[in-house]
Amino acid sequence: MSHHMPPAHPFDDDKLREECGVFGVVNVPDASNFVALGLHALQHRGQEAGGIVTHDPVNGFNQQRRMGLVRDNFTSSSMIASLPGTIGIGHVRYSTAGSKGQTALRDVQPFFGEFSMGGAAIAHNGNITNADALRRELIERGSIFQSSSDSECIIHLMARSMGQTIPDRMEEGLRKVEGAFSIVAMTRTKLIGCRDPLGVRPLMLGKLGEGWVLASETCALDIVGADFVREIEPGEMVVINAEGVASHFPFRPAKPRFCIFENVYFSRPDSILGGKSVYEIRENIGRELAKEAPVEADLVCPVPDSGTPAAIGYSLQSGIPYAMGIIRNQYMGRTFIEPSESIRNMGVRLKLNVNRALIKGKRVILVDDSVVRGTTSRKIKEMILEAGAAEVHFRIASPPTQWPCFYGVDTPERDKLLAATMSETEMRDHLGVDSLKFISLDGLYRASGEANGRDAKSPQFCDACFSGEYPVKPSDMIAKGFKPKIAAE
Repeated sequence: MSHHMPPAHPFDDDKLREECGVFGVVNVPDASNFVALGLHALQHRGQEAGGIVTHDPVNGFNQQRRMGLVRDNFTSSSMIASLPGTIGIGHVRYSTAGSKGQTALRDVQPFFGEFSMGGAAIAHNGNITNADALRRELIERGSIFQSSSDSECIIHLMARSMGQTIPDRMEEGLRKVEGAFSIVAMTRTKLIGCRDPLGVRPLMLGKLGEGWVLASETCALDIVGADFVREIEPGEMVVINAEGVASHFPFRPAKPRFCIFENVYFSRPDSILGGKSVYEIRENIGRELAKEAPVEADLVCPVPDSGTPAAIGYSLQSGIPYAMGIIRNQYMGRTFIEPSESIRNMGVRLKLNVNRALIKGKRVILVDDSVVRGTTSRKIKEMILEAGAAEVHFRIASPPTQWPCFYGVDTPERDKLLAATMSETEMRDHLGVDSLKFISLDGLYRASGEANGRDAKSPQFCDACFSGEYPVKPSDMIAKGFKPKIAAE
């Protein structure tokens, strides 16, 4: 859903975009090497830009911010040499809050500030739902903002706090913040991790030799050879230095509402979330889909790569053979080519191509993770029919996406969401397929480990994009005229 640059090809504008990935290490020699590796493992959480901040006693704080991919920017020895120290944090991003259009370099995190007791840098995954109101108040009191990002508010709130230590100041600042935040921050000697009381976005703790690691996902611990210790709890703040980890709970306790879309799409399938394998959850989603929405067919094909584990589950449950009916070009970067309109309209197959010999004459079940605008689904259906498929049946590994997310995911306005304006039958006709079925919200909960499905009185996850029930009131958006179905008190 990137409204930040023209899509590099026709398939780029129809996925929900996770906003960010965060990573930090402390008490590790050549910290920036590890931060760059960790960010590379989290690249799926944001491909627009990245930044790294480190600290060493000679130079103080060092920072580098770049547009584009980690592998293109943070791999040279000169870059790593410019980021010395045994402590460092980093961030990869898509922009949700902040400047639309081409991202300004000044919006790239981590953000850094000097306070009366020394400097601190902060990297944030999530979205602050009262950032507009906070920003207005801070500017009226004399704060000078460098960026258009909601996350910069936290640095200003810390600067205004009278707390005795930087962690105290961060705690005081975050008490004024509403919304979703998983934060990795650093001072000269301390690494700080914090999750909002609902724990909407993930944050993991790992051990690396004598040092410690914080990361959005366990796959980033794996890449640096760190041992997974535990998840940071919802509402927990950890302060880590060479001596170890101190934990406390500064916020009013709340019932956790982890983002269920992390299970469907955002997280990497080799990560562990809430003690469960993301891959297994996605395979279970496919099994549930096969039970809820069976259909006679010859092949089950994933829309690569996000539909793959669910397609495997659907095949295993239904007994219909799994096949790679669509092949993805692995080298399709975002920057490969900026096609002209004429090339785009020809539907140049830069990213996905149909395995024609396999598809011809077959009844095909296509499994995808979600339908957002429906533009990609239509193109894929056309490609499959053109290759000679007898029937095309879509099975979607999430319920209809009907509401925008305000907690760190880039979603279009509600009227651009296909499921917000059409019923399942209307969507089927609009896409021109033989059948279209989404997993039920209950089925998604069962696949995620809630055996009884969704408890309507107290859901275990944040599922606002499907249900319209927002666990944190999106106050900035309501002020701009957004009407939620049911907003939290």
